[in-house]
Amino acid sequence: MASRIALDTSALMMPVELDVRLFDELERLLGEFEPTTPQPVVEELRRLSEKGGTEGTAATVGHDLATERCLVVDTDESYADDALVELAREGAVDYVVTNDRPLRDRVLEARRPVIALRGRNKLAVTQP
Repeated sequence: MASRIALDTSALMMPVELDVRLFDELERLLGEFEPTTPQPVVEELRRLSEKGGTEGTAATVGHDLATERCLVVDTDESYADDALVELAREGAVDYVVTNDRPLRDRVLEARRPVIALRGRNKLAVTQP
């Protein structure tokens, strides 16, 4: 069965900001997976994409990845990090992908593993 994963804003911006082949790395780690992202993450990426510069470019690419490659889901939470923690706590996803340390800690407290950057451009799993 495919692992259900939720991607946050920082994860979806990794391909541009950190030169990470995000979906290839996730496939290497997990095999088959179903990428999900909550609607507040898509909104955050849309807002960031309006800034321009490298961050804006990374957010534009992240927004495209979210809307084209992920299942976008609604949650009760309007803040992106809270929405991801909600998905983790409810068991709607098996993993959360993030480079955001406070979010990582909250997901681990919700007893879900986190996938984050380890080294220059490889992802690794941290178990709760």
